[in-house]
Amino acid sequence: MPKIPKGRRVGQAAVNALRTLLEEHDHIVQEISGQNDFGEDFYVTFTDDDDVTSDTIKVQIKGGDSWRRGNGYVVPVDRHRDTWSEGNIPVYCVVYDPDTKKLYWANATQQLRRSGSFHEPRFIGISPNAVLDDTTMGSFVAQARRYVGRYRGRQAVLTHLEEMSGAEFDPADHVLHFVNGDDEDLIFWKRPGDAVATLLLSTQEWEPAWVTLESLMRSELQLPEPPDGLGAPDIDLLTAEDLGLDRTELMWVAACFASTRQADEGPEGELVECEGCPSCTGEEPPEHGSIAADVIHTYVLERILDRIDAEPDLVQRSIRAMREETDLEPNIVAELGSLETEPRIVRQVHKLSRATVESVDDIEPEAYRLAILYLIQRIYVGGPSLPLDEQVRIIWRIPEPTGRE
Repeated sequence: MPKIPKGRRVGQAAVNALRTLLEEHDHIVQEISGQNDFGEDFYVTFTDDDDVTSDTIKVQIKGGDSWRRGNGYVVPVDRHRDTWSEGNIPVYCVVYDPDTKKLYWANATQQLRRSGSFHEPRFIGISPNAVLDDTTMGSFVAQARRYVGRYRGRQAVLTHLEEMSGAEFDPADHVLHFVNGDDEDLIFWKRPGDAVATLLLSTQEWEPAWVTLESLMRSELQLPEPPDGLGAPDIDLLTAEDLGLDRTELMWVAACFASTRQADEGPEGELVECEGCPSCTGEEPPEHGSIAADVIHTYVLERILDRIDAEPDLVQRSIRAMREETDLEPNIVAELGSLETEPRIVRQVHKLSRATVESVDDIEPEAYRLAILYLIQRIYVGGPSLPLDEQVRIIWRIPEPTGRE
């Protein structure tokens, strides 16, 4: 007698598990006919307090242990790259593990767009921390709805400027856009409370340029360089002449500084959460507060290497602790999936020591980022008048041994 293939049973179990979970939380699931299978199995429309929203995603679901890898799960991209990355509706990949009876998710559209056109991944990576169940449904839905809404209201403007310049802005950032008479684009970008802004110019191929109002006006007004220790942060600040800004563009940038000044005037030395730091968000901001990004990177790496030298099993213990966390932020979970898919990146992190790394230049940015995610929960930055070891405060995933500085 004919038998039902095991793969079919597991695949159907995956579909049933995801549909049941979503419908138990009152979200609307529309299954796509197998005859129209082009890399998506479901349309999911989210609800909010029993109200149907306009937020919809597509889902590709896989079931079985063949999608399991040493650092999580993968879903093959195959011929779906263009439709998953360029479609109007974002696509999420979900894997059902028949051994754990759990569902794991990843934002496929986000991963593919982040990879860019020069690196086309063969798989969508899914972290073991990306569990989708009753306890994580709320955070998953919130993340998915925010991602769907990136083309609405002010966020639509930020999304357009991000895609144009390659930057990643936080909704709280000051971001202003100007087009000159030659149809050249200028973007003014400054985080609240920062003294230094970033200019992104299409004529400079969107390379970040760090400026203050004083640095821009110095050549214009023929001001002298400030004495050592009394000027701006120790980073390369550019002048209007360096950037080739004309009088109209310079006045526009000055107006940007003026319009954001009130919001920038915070209490001196206040300790604030490092929301914009690359260690927390994965972004590559040009600077943080009054400390240059490379200074933060170097300081954090030195602290990591110190701890690994003193505790050789720190990486393994931190990973185990992270796997047990159920409240990781969805954006962190999503990033883990893409980073953990690359074996060479994972190997670099596991081999991290002073014998293999002397400076930030000796480690790939992705491996440095994954080490941060594994080892550190949060970084805080204080006022610029404090010594560096007091300005930058690291909250480790595994607390430092008692009595250690």
